[in-house]
Amino acid sequence: MAQKFRSCANEFCDSVSKISDAQYLIRKMRYEQALENEVNLRKNFRVAAEVIRIPVVVHVIHNQINGQIAGSNIPDEQIYSQIKVLNEDYRKKVGTLGFNTNPVGADTEIEFFLASIDPSGNPTSGIKRVYSPRASFNIVNDNDRLAMSNLSYWDSNKYLNMWVAPLSSGYIGYGEFPYSESVEGLDIDSDERTDGVFIDYTTFGRKSGTNQSGIYSFGRTVTHEVGHWMGLYHTWGDERCGTDYVSDTPVATTSNSSAFCRDVFSNCTGTRTRNMIENYMDYSPDSCMNIFTEGQKQRMRAALDLSKRRKRVLNYAKFQLPPSTSLQVNFENPLPLTNPQFQILLPDFQDFTIVIRDIFGRIVYNQSYVDLPSTVITLPKGNIIPGVYILSVTSNQQLIQKKLVFY
Repeated sequence: MAQKFRSCANEFCDSVSKISDAQYLIRKMRYEQALENEVNLRKNFRVAAEVIRIPVVVHVIHNQINGQIAGSNIPDEQIYSQIKVLNEDYRKKVGTLGFNTNPVGADTEIEFFLASIDPSGNPTSGIKRVYSPRASFNIVNDNDRLAMSNLSYWDSNKYLNMWVAPLSSGYIGYGEFPYSESVEGLDIDSDERTDGVFIDYTTFGRKSGTNQSGIYSFGRTVTHEVGHWMGLYHTWGDERCGTDYVSDTPVATTSNSSAFCRDVFSNCTGTRTRNMIENYMDYSPDSCMNIFTEGQKQRMRAALDLSKRRKRVLNYAKFQLPPSTSLQVNFENPLPLTNPQFQILLPDFQDFTIVIRDIFGRIVYNQSYVDLPSTVITLPKGNIIPGVYILSVTSNQQLIQKKLVFY
């Protein structure tokens, strides 16, 4: 097989949208303004970073009629290695290829794990294998991406979907950008069924299965495309001396599209500067890559919070509780409770309100929750003294009341 060179379909799709959609650039600028505001808000209020965990489902679209693990039906070990690479790269793990000593190099505090619960609430490995007789898919074609999703898809409000398949046209990856469904009025071209990343099976994982050699055998194609899924552009902004809206990545004339890790220089500002070819959002070979910057970290984390769908994924990841056909309230421990904690089970993402009253009917706790899946609620310690209470949970005109006893 001839060596493929890193060719990310995002660049092509972006260029097509600029030509075919008169409103595309307007929506893009509105998103950038909203994202800039979000980044500044987080800085001004010194929002403390917490480790974000993202549940992943890997859909292996293969052409093995008998289902054997061969060819595009990649082995589990190859998938596990890819999740490991993502965590090394996004956490800048010491002792791995994802570590760097660059002063602007960031631990993004973002982690990934194979989903343990499927959309029906059943245990899962986070890997789905689906046969297709097609020899390949063209990911710059909207219909082909949808065809892959139609073969296998999990709710993109709950999971990061990764489709791994034979890809054509020289493209080895594509990551759906979040801006079309992030800001009020920008959701007209957002298709949640194709929200995720699409990766060629020969560049998925690290030196195992179908990706054992070559310049893209370290798993960085997925690192790159997930960066797009979290709102990052290419470092050169997809045009000569373009912008990626990140201040600590040097302005670059173009990508590093060679098969080497040699230095590349630009002269975009009147001064000759070195390109950050080791940045995951360049086109460099995998062995060159080892950095997300602090600015990219702030942008990704702000994008995850700004995007309604991305934020839902993060909320779902925290709880990983099964959906319910109707509102349910379950205590995780028998009464009386020493730890004020209970499960709220919901059919889907819903708003709900919790009210706790003492035996005289006085409200001691009243809190509304917005757009959450089934979740675990932990009441703030010290808010409720030992005693007997009535818990009321309301959602979508359903009301459940239960007796609470704390000691």
